[in-house]
Amino acid sequence: MAERVLMKGNEALAEAALRAGCRFYSGYPITPQTEILEYLSTRMPEVGGFFIQAESELCGINMVFGAAATGARAFTTSSGPGYSLKQEGISYLAGSDLPAVIIDVMRIGSALGDIFMGQGDYWQLTRGGGHGDYRTIVLAPNSVQENVDIVQLAFDLADKYLHPVIIASDAGIGQMMEPVELPDFVEEDRSKHDWWRAKGNTAGDAKNTHKISNVYYKMWDPNFCEQIGYTDYPTYLKDKYKAIEENEQRWESYMTEDAEAVLVAYGSSSRVAKETVNIARAQGFKLGMIRPITLWPFPVKAFEEAKAAKVFCTVEVNILGQMKDDVEAAVKHRVPVGFVGDFFEVPDSDRIIEYVKEMLK
Repeated sequence: MAERVLMKGNEALAEAALRAGCRFYSGYPITPQTEILEYLSTRMPEVGGFFIQAESELCGINMVFGAAATGARAFTTSSGPGYSLKQEGISYLAGSDLPAVIIDVMRIGSALGDIFMGQGDYWQLTRGGGHGDYRTIVLAPNSVQENVDIVQLAFDLADKYLHPVIIASDAGIGQMMEPVELPDFVEEDRSKHDWWRAKGNTAGDAKNTHKISNVYYKMWDPNFCEQIGYTDYPTYLKDKYKAIEENEQRWESYMTEDAEAVLVAYGSSSRVAKETVNIARAQGFKLGMIRPITLWPFPVKAFEEAKAAKVFCTVEVNILGQMKDDVEAAVKHRVPVGFVGDFFEVPDSDRIIEYVKEMLK
């Protein structure tokens, strides 16, 4: 039976992973995500799983690669510079068609940045990050409850597409405490994933042997092409990304139907942005908000609902407006797109309203 409890965002996320059937975690301490590792160090063994504090972020992601290759639900977590170190491993997961969940509890950057709340990793999260021709699904919760809900979704999407999925949390959500409803435990039968996981050829049946290999070797593997229903791997790969873009866009629209200006914000920023919409509406100013829940695929369909908007404005906790490019592409550069942001904290409502009104002049 589901329980309702008061939990910190990082710890709620960790508990949700266990309840989603994850039984392998490897990670390394770094603020502001260390509570995830601390929580799992005692909780994972209690549910019969494996917890490893790796000697580095590189080891952590490569241990996840190994666990995922066996068919296990596996995940790792980090923040900022630690997430950067995981990039090679993430690209290998993508290139090997392996499902895994990677969580980035964002802080400010660049370089080492600082341990304060921030949204400095948007480009790194949504542009692949590592070497290679790939993208990752990126989910962005904006509350402790969504931290819980999105974990289950992340593992399900990873399995569905045989692909790494990123959760873009941030220090504000990770460190705050809110009441959450925890789901029941899911004990999934992993044997249904038997066709793609690594397994040997003990019976001498080459057809049922499967080894984990890189995309470029799979092109010449007729057994694999037959299993996925494609005659060549490049077509399969392009179709996989096309299907993700078509089917997995997620967002929240708030008062966008008649809005003359629309804010675009995710994570902690979206909480302030929604309150800003309420304040503006009380003043007679028709403001709305689009909250991307998937940062990739970016929810371009959401912008079709905001037909009356004359301007859009991203609200972010960074100083370069990293999401602005995606919003400009979503509106096809037909209307102006602005940006309000800062280090350390979300800009306040008065500043946001003043900026957007200036855009409309």
